[in-house]
Amino acid sequence: MLGLLANPFDTTYTPHSGYHWNGSNRRFFEGWYYRVTLPLENQSFAFMYSIEDPIGGKPHSGGAAQILGPDDEYLCRTFPNVNTFWAQRQVLALGHWGKAKAGIKPGYLLPTDFEHYVQQGYQATATLNQGAIFDPGSGKYCRWQYEIQPLYGWGNKGSIQQSTAGWLSFLQIFEPGWQILMASGLACGWIDWNGKRYEFTNAPAYSEKNWGGAFPQKWFWVNCNSFPGEPELAITAGGGKRKVLWWTEAVAMIGLHYRGKFYEFVPWNSQVSWNIQPWGRWEMQAKNQHYEVELLATTDLPGTFLRAPTESGLIFCCRDTLQGQLNLELRKINGTERKTILKAHSCLCGLEIGGSPWERSWQSH
Repeated sequence: MLGLLANPFDTTYTPHSGYHWNGSNRRFFEGWYYRVTLPLENQSFAFMYSIEDPIGGKPHSGGAAQILGPDDEYLCRTFPNVNTFWAQRQVLALGHWGKAKAGIKPGYLLPTDFEHYVQQGYQATATLNQGAIFDPGSGKYCRWQYEIQPLYGWGNKGSIQQSTAGWLSFLQIFEPGWQILMASGLACGWIDWNGKRYEFTNAPAYSEKNWGGAFPQKWFWVNCNSFPGEPELAITAGGGKRKVLWWTEAVAMIGLHYRGKFYEFVPWNSQVSWNIQPWGRWEMQAKNQHYEVELLATTDLPGTFLRAPTESGLIFCCRDTLQGQLNLELRKINGTERKTILKAHSCLCGLEIGGSPWERSWQSH
């Protein structure tokens, strides 16, 4: 078992990888996002796992597994029984069983044992993502199993990894918390999507999580780690209105990994600006003392509505595509001179808007 779980001394191991619930009965959710991109197929799969009010007996207690699949198709199953959810506090390891053979206790299983004992559910660690869900109404299903070799966590390669929201994220001040667990990795395995089997080796993989007792009012997100000709490039950018003690603030950040170096543009070290349309166009710029970055992401696709934990439970409140177009430029600043370090493009960018209101574009001030 331990061979598949993250080693806290591994230099790709990120803060906040473990489960955050402290056993209290306050409103609480935790969510995890795993993605694998298949460049040859021009497709991606995103697996979204969540648990709400794990103490049980509350109106919104329960969990779910959602999948955004080929051509942004969607599949979801809920798991109302919080007692079949498990997660580890010290490392990234979790699972939830919807249907399993009697007599087996929820917890990490070897992949072959999971396949034998669990008919519906999932388990995920830093190096494994496995599961099966079925929709009896439509007859659609997905089964998956792949192993992951982490390459970048959230920080310079070979260094201690960073909290995405800075050191204050260790305190219950900013809610919800957000952590990129793995900016980039290599996935090997298979996904069976309604009878079509996708097999892959060294496919770009990504994972992140969020948690807390308060929910963001409005947010946006851009993520990509599949760029032709640039295997060592990954970017995650996002922003939102979040709760800080008794007030709300709008913040955004851009994090870029390129050839072993981490370029971080966050409110405490950079100027970050954005102009996000209600759907279809995401523009961001950021600048600090040494570097500046610009990104433009677009899509003509309608996107797919996904569920997310909210004050009112798990409801459709965000819109995503995994097939966005992204143009990215990174420049080094030397006095008044600007030198382009990187220009890159991808057509397999993950894009999201969430919350409300989105009647008009959202611009930073």
